[in-house]
Amino acid sequence: MPTLTVDGVPLHYRDEGSGPPVLLFHAFPLHADAFAAQVKALSHRYRFILPDVRGLGRSAPGEGPTEMSRIARDGLALLDALGVESAVVGGVSMGGYASMALLREDAGRVRGLVLVDTQAGADDEAGRARREAAAQEALREGSEASVRTMLPRLVAAGPESDVGREVAALMRAATPEGLAAAQRGMALRPDSKDILARYAGPALVVVGEKDALTPPDKARQMADLISGARLEIIPDAGHLSNQERPEAFNAVLERFLSEL
Repeated sequence: MPTLTVDGVPLHYRDEGSGPPVLLFHAFPLHADAFAAQVKALSHRYRFILPDVRGLGRSAPGEGPTEMSRIARDGLALLDALGVESAVVGGVSMGGYASMALLREDAGRVRGLVLVDTQAGADDEAGRARREAAAQEALREGSEASVRTMLPRLVAAGPESDVGREVAALMRAATPEGLAAAQRGMALRPDSKDILARYAGPALVVVGEKDALTPPDKARQMADLISGARLEIIPDAGHLSNQERPEAFNAVLERFLSEL
């Protein structure tokens, strides 16, 4: 897996396939391999550029909170290093926050936007407090704390399902420092409704029918903000619809990409 060093921090990424480039940011607390099913199904037509966020997967942690604007700038640095002028940009959950941050940083680089199981709003005070508690727990207990507390809420089929075990393995690759930094970075993110309202599209908004963390109502809110956005609800999927129902997810993603 190749590495790009940004501000002294080695960041791993996957660069697979050929065709129009698609930059995807993974969910917290996973890494780029969360998109394995998309790479397998669609890399014959599209080039997938998939970074591991700082401190998660195989990327080293940085200094301070991993703010969404930091993830976005890392993504832009990766596009620069690969000589990619513009790309379809998207992500799942935290990756959606990073995608909206990249849109704010440099909308001219965004050929299309894909927001999956995410939301445009910022955390309220209670949400920020929960993230700080989770950050401290991660520093004490490492990734097992995330597996114990988060996994049941991420996967509709449950932690003992095949996809649940796959997600748990991805989670266990995260460092305690990376987990804490990402939680604190998400707590600092701004509300992104303004940037979505200014974006003219094209955009695809995807949500799992059973997503309890960012339910379909939040997806509809984002789709309503973007002129011409397409909303797709994946049946029987929870918060990680691209992993839980990959065939259905890949079908809606491929249809969107093919129309750009």
